Parts: sequence; structure tokens; C-alpha cells
Amino acid sequence: MLFKEIVSVTLILFSVIDIMGNLPIVIGFKEQGKKIKPGMATIVAGVIMIAFLFGGESILSLFGVDVQSFAIAGAIIIFIIGMEMVLGITLFKESEDESANTSIVPLAFPLIAGAGTLTTILSLKAEYETLNIGVGIALNLLIVFIVLKSSSFIQRKIGKGGAAILRKVFGIILLAIAIKLFKTNLGL
Repeated sequence: MLFKEIVSVTLILFSVIDIMGNLPIVIGFKEQGKKIKPGMATIVAGVIMIAFLFGGESILSLFGVDVQSFAIAGAIIIFIIGMEMVLGITLFKESEDESANTSIVPLAFPLIAGAGTLTTILSLKAEYETLNIGVGIALNLLIVFIVLKSSSFIQRKIGKGGAAILRKVFGIILLAIAIKLFKTNLGL
């Protein structure tokens, strides 16, 4: 276990997960009356990331899916969420019984443990030790949990106007990320 590798992996995953960039989405979900369960979202995202660490390519090939197709599917979901944020509409309608699932889809997957995060984990395996990647994942999950747990506090501090501005700005950023994922994985 090398400290330098752990720091590198942690920083790489932190930038890809971008939990601070996803905070306006979390706030938007709360404003729509959706329940966010920080513990559940963190655990589900962690299970997905660890599963991909140890068997990502095998999992995808089991379903006959390549990494590029997986990334494009994640890009479509990210694009739709970005459109909801920018246009102030709701495309994904849920019954009250399903509202608890917001912590799983789309929060745990694809926002936290999305295509970018999972393909990054697969890429990191070529350069870093598995144990160091696992520690980096755990540190990022701790950060994710803290941010999700304090999202109500942050929401109160920035107010409704600040949340609306952040939602629109990050909606455009999500649209740009989705388009980049499309372009990269379609070879454009």
C-alpha cells in the first residue's frame, strides 16, 4: 500500500465523481419532494464501484455490453437530468412508493457511480494496485456521504435563488459532459 498511489487515486476519482458539482442536482431532488438517503446512496454507489473494481469488464461482457456502450447509456441519463435542470421540467415521474429509489437511481447510479467513474476505475487498474484503488474509493465514499448529509445545510446557506442559479449552471455543465461522453465513445 503506497500513500502516493492512494492520494493519486483519491484525487482522480474525486474529480470524476464530482460530488460538489452534483450538489445542485441533490438540492433539486429535495426541492421536488424526493427523499435522499445519504447512507443508502453511498452504500449502493460503493457496492457498484467495488464490483467494477473486481469484475467490471466481466460484468459488462456477461450482458454483452462493451465499455463504450455503457458510457453512452450513462451519457443519455446524464443528458436527460441536465435537460430537467436547465428547463425546470420533470421527465422522470415517480409514484410516492418509488420516491425512495431516488437515492439509488439516479443518485448512486449514474451520478456518483456513473459511467465515467466506472470506466475510470477500470482504467486505474492498469496503473495502480487494487488495494490502493479500494482505499481511494473508500475515501471518496466518505466525502460523498458527508456532502450528501450536509446538503440541507448547504441548501439553507445558498437560498432558493442561489440553488436555482446553481441548478441551471450545472445543468448546462451536465449537458456538456453528456455530449463529451457521446463524442468520446462514438469516436467523433
